[in-house]
Amino acid sequence: MLSRLGAVACALSLTLVAPACAGAQTPAASVRHEPAPSATRVLAISVDGLNTDAIRRLGSAGAPTFHRLLSEGASTLNARTEFEQNVTLPNHTGMMTSRRVDRRHGGHGVTWDDDRRRMTVGRAAGHPVQSVFGVVHAAGDRTALFSTKEKFGLYERSWPRGIDRFFVNEDQTALVRRAAADLASTDRAFTFLHVSLPDRFGHEYGGMSAQYLSAVRQTDRDLGEVLATIDGDPSLDNVVVVLTADHGFMPGRTTHTPKVLANYRIPFLVWGPGVTAGDLYALNPDYRDPGTGRPRYAAKRQPVRNGDLGNLSLDLLGMKAIPGSELDAKQDLDVS
Repeated sequence: MLSRLGAVACALSLTLVAPACAGAQTPAASVRHEPAPSATRVLAISVDGLNTDAIRRLGSAGAPTFHRLLSEGASTLNARTEFEQNVTLPNHTGMMTSRRVDRRHGGHGVTWDDDRRRMTVGRAAGHPVQSVFGVVHAAGDRTALFSTKEKFGLYERSWPRGIDRFFVNEDQTALVRRAAADLASTDRAFTFLHVSLPDRFGHEYGGMSAQYLSAVRQTDRDLGEVLATIDGDPSLDNVVVVLTADHGFMPGRTTHTPKVLANYRIPFLVWGPGVTAGDLYALNPDYRDPGTGRPRYAAKRQPVRNGDLGNLSLDLLGMKAIPGSELDAKQDLDVS
């Protein structure tokens, strides 16, 4: 498995020296085409509202956890949100279903971002929609969803048999500690952890403000506790972390709805046993680094998207793709 020591300086420098305008990374590993590494557990993490420039600006001193994932994992700071929207519920639904948003083209149909307590994903799409939770549960394994937002109740309503444990706490640090404790005490194949301090402070003070950057620092510390839990428990040596974001946050603005680079550019980091350290686009020549662009779904070579999370997680677990899904439906996003 991968070394879980501190970040390797030379690999980190290769990862972050690329031009910020394109968000591209210098390849740190040779191109390989192999099946996903064998894992029995996946921890998916979504950092709500994470602008990738914050990771660069804080550096390894201010954001050691993010930089560790970058240097030790298969990663990019130039992934993309859903094409249609860069807001919370549409993108998290995409992560869990590996579908686009637009229901007219097979999407999940969740276009709102408030707490509509009578709605489900199936009702939004007009038909039943399966999820990563359902596939894992159908295979006889257990799942959990930990979130800092009450509106994530949408997913418990949508897949009550697929989500074995659903827990909400607006106190991010307390939530992360609860999730880490659950990870150590309960053998779940798939756990989804949603944290949102950057989004909260972005809406209050503006993206990339001093307060926003402090929120990213705190989030880095919180997630560092999760990695420390994994490092310190031999029974967690089979955990692969898949970290992304639902959207970024435009500097100086308290909204992230405009379709601009700072809002639709997000990280996608995969870390754990069997994962090759390097740039995700270098590992995947059948995907295309979008530079500063926002490609539609029709492009033959797609960017890495946050919606790839569901099917990649299943691939890591040795399970087939989510029925009816589109993003990484061939499970060809390589991380080794």
